[in-house]
Amino acid sequence: MIVEAGVAIAAGMAAHSLALVAFGADSVIELIAGAVLLWRLMMESQGANGVRIQRAEQRASWVVGSALLLLAAYIIVASAVKLATHTGAQASDWGIVLAVASGIIMPYLSRAKKRIGWEIGSNALRADGSCSIVCAYMAWTVLLGVVATALFGWWWADSIASLALVYFVVKEGWEAIQEARGNADACGCG
Repeated sequence: MIVEAGVAIAAGMAAHSLALVAFGADSVIELIAGAVLLWRLMMESQGANGVRIQRAEQRASWVVGSALLLLAAYIIVASAVKLATHTGAQASDWGIVLAVASGIIMPYLSRAKKRIGWEIGSNALRADGSCSIVCAYMAWTVLLGVVATALFGWWWADSIASLALVYFVVKEGWEAIQEARGNADACGCG
């Protein structure tokens, strides 16, 4: 995820690709969520009480959910500005490679998280694995925008791909907020 975030943000900035930068920002948010999940699992393995674990998980969900909703707002505003000013992105070979790699790797990672979650009895890890598949959907969406820009020179493709990402980002953000509010299985993943 660190490599994905770094490459996406660097390639996106070099190519002026909002879709790649947004994909990288989402990866940073996923890194934060993964670190919190690891911390939560460590608390649980060390015998912390359920109330303390639940409180930590809710705080983390608020942070992640809020960050995702702010990212969605940024994508909408930046896409609108790019479309209004007819500002397009450049082709990005690194963006294409990253999107293909993420689109292929993330489903395997999702299945592994779910399997391990079942083995250790962690609902949080199973839900994270189920919701991680969103990253693969986002990767393929970014790929469509980057490839359309590279092959056809469509100046608007990156902004449209970015706006398509908003669905996934808002969905993830809303699910995290619902989880923070105590709505069990907010994403329907468990």
